[in-house]
Amino acid sequence: MKTMNVQSHVSRLLDNDTINQNLPISSLVEKVLERKEGSLTSTGAVRATTGKYTGRSPKDKFIVEDEETRDTVEWGPVNQPISEEKFVNLLQKVTDYLVDQDELFSFKGFAGAEEKHRLPIQVVTQYAWHNLFANQLFIRPTLEELSNHDTEFTVISAPQFKADPEVDGTNSETFIIVSFSHGIVLIGGTEYAGEIKKSIFSVMNYILPEKKDVLPMHCSANVGAEGDVALFFGLSGTGKTTLSADPNRRLIGDDEHGWSQNGVFNIEGGCYAKCVNLTEEKEPQIYNAIRFGSVLENVGIDETTGLPDYDDTSLTENTRAAYAIDNIDNIITPSKAGHPNTIIFLTADAFGVLPPISKLTKEQAMYHFLSGYTSKLAGTERGITEPEATFSACFGSPFLPLPAANYAKMLGEKIDQQDVDVFLVNTGWTGGSYGEGSRMKLSYTRAMIQAALEGDLNSIDTKEDEIFGLSIPTTCPGVPSDVLQPRKTWTDGDAYDQKAKELATKFHENFKKFDYVTSDIAEAGPKYKG
Repeated sequence: MKTMNVQSHVSRLLDNDTINQNLPISSLVEKVLERKEGSLTSTGAVRATTGKYTGRSPKDKFIVEDEETRDTVEWGPVNQPISEEKFVNLLQKVTDYLVDQDELFSFKGFAGAEEKHRLPIQVVTQYAWHNLFANQLFIRPTLEELSNHDTEFTVISAPQFKADPEVDGTNSETFIIVSFSHGIVLIGGTEYAGEIKKSIFSVMNYILPEKKDVLPMHCSANVGAEGDVALFFGLSGTGKTTLSADPNRRLIGDDEHGWSQNGVFNIEGGCYAKCVNLTEEKEPQIYNAIRFGSVLENVGIDETTGLPDYDDTSLTENTRAAYAIDNIDNIITPSKAGHPNTIIFLTADAFGVLPPISKLTKEQAMYHFLSGYTSKLAGTERGITEPEATFSACFGSPFLPLPAANYAKMLGEKIDQQDVDVFLVNTGWTGGSYGEGSRMKLSYTRAMIQAALEGDLNSIDTKEDEIFGLSIPTTCPGVPSDVLQPRKTWTDGDAYDQKAKELATKFHENFKKFDYVTSDIAEAGPKYKG
């Protein structure tokens, strides 16, 4: 009966005469302006604001608990359960609300550039600018693909509909609910467009490993002239976007990928880039990709000239630009390539104690993949006065419906199968902690990554770090040798030892939650154990 109810609600919504289906970009831009949802900037991009929600709402995310998910999803603070009854009731309310709107917008497209593993999706939105966002971020269908499109997952976005927590079983007026059994994502109470993008990534993080034996990854990827593929994992502020944008290598994708039996493919058709303090000099690819059809989210704008002010953080520091990947010149089309040759884990260690580059064994790779370490800096959030260690499993724990160890196991198997080189690269501090040392020179980091990608470090002797157990190259082209050994960059070796032991202890404390992993992985962390 519940399945019948869900189908009837969805049919009532999708058969509505007010739906605009796969409008061209120019028409969507016209709708945005006509409906006063946003304004046109001098770049040709649409600028919209998102009200009080300028980022994701992790505490408002739910997964419907049913026979499909009960024994597969890792339930907890990230994956909160909600009953099917509550979901169906809320779906009815949202449908009733949306069918009364003057017009709605629908985009049919795909997630996944590899045809065998792609997910046909439909995004139904109350706002025209949200549909323009979907048009930029997901893979657009050809006319033939559109005529044969058989939707498997539908995103329904009603930002102005607010839930009643006491009745609807939510934590607030905002909700992002995924039903894997019914193939629906239901979003309400938030205008932040990133929820649309990340909800589909969460869906792919469930479907790809569970049903297609494909590893989903929160990483960027590029390919060299010889076809060699590199993956870049890293949390916010580690340099993932900057370092994967290499003029000598073509971009596969910026943020989300799958690794199948055939190789790596982009899950998305666009990029959702942070643009706070964006300049053409620092990020020319992103800067020049923002053009007609792109979406600027919460970016300041000069009302007279229409010029975007990327330094304006009056609404949020999380200002964003959404644009199609083909707005970037140096890309590979379609967005897929062979198996990775090199994997780079990026961390911005504000404690200044991790080596700038170290080569990892398979077990160390799985350990650091599960750890997903970087650090928040003093001043970046209210109340943070000292660098703060941050761990996010698989460099994307908010988007993982399954146990983190499932993804790590798949990664370890693929590293073995393809004989992949894995490196941990610290783009953070050297010569001392944040406030005393200095940020690692970008030129040094680029030189180390280039050496890793070209295989130059494979024949160089390494020295084992006594505290972290990492294998540090003794030399690297273009990098002073002393820089490679972090203790040597500190004026006070004892102070380094103390800070390094503090961070090693944090690694061990965090890893206690993975008490189910095999001993060889658990022992691949820092050698110092307190």
